[in-house]
Amino acid sequence: MKVFAISDLHLSINNPKPMNIFGQVWENYVEKIFADWKTKVCDDDLVLLAGDFSWAMKLDDALTDFKMLENLPGKKVIIRGNHDFWWSSISAVRKFLPKGFFAIQNDAIKIGDLIICGTRGWTVPESGQHATIEDEKIFKREVIRLDLTLKSAKKLQTNGEKIICMMHYPPCNFKKEQSEFTNLLEEAKVTSVVFGHLHGYKRKETQFALNGINYYLTSCDMVDNSLVEIKV
Repeated sequence: MKVFAISDLHLSINNPKPMNIFGQVWENYVEKIFADWKTKVCDDDLVLLAGDFSWAMKLDDALTDFKMLENLPGKKVIIRGNHDFWWSSISAVRKFLPKGFFAIQNDAIKIGDLIICGTRGWTVPESGQHATIEDEKIFKREVIRLDLTLKSAKKLQTNGEKIICMMHYPPCNFKKEQSEFTNLLEEAKVTSVVFGHLHGYKRKETQFALNGINYYLTSCDMVDNSLVEIKV
């Protein structure tokens, strides 16, 4: 079983929202992603979708977007991004998802010999300083949620299975400074972290290692609309 990842698809079949207004990289990006997906992924493989899946505002409106991926190969694991307004309660989401999709929200699942956990996250402060009091409040709440998902993963780890954590927001800032997120990830001995959220940055480094953990930025426009293989 191979593991791939891509995030921030921003699909909008029912209520078209052209993404090419954000640059040439978004021209026909969905077709490019799907073509790459079909060449890389087998039915037994795993595809991680780290948030901002659909522009839909309601759960039912997102169905068409999910149907686009339903027949693509591989098991799909998804977490919530900051623009996934369609995402209601986790029980409702899991009941709604087509076959082959798995939703994670502050918990974890075991697939084969891998454990996948995840949570949304929030903006990490630069040099220890949050932009606003509200940012600090949300960040602290997301630290608690990351702790919950990692504890859930550790409970499933009965035979040394490797843990991959999905976050929508980057778990560290551009300077790669330690944060409460990275501290928790290191304590849990996570193998890899998949994240997205960032767009349009002139940042060539989409993969890096930090204190023994491999980090993967997978926003589709940042990875040339190609799935990224997560080395396990």
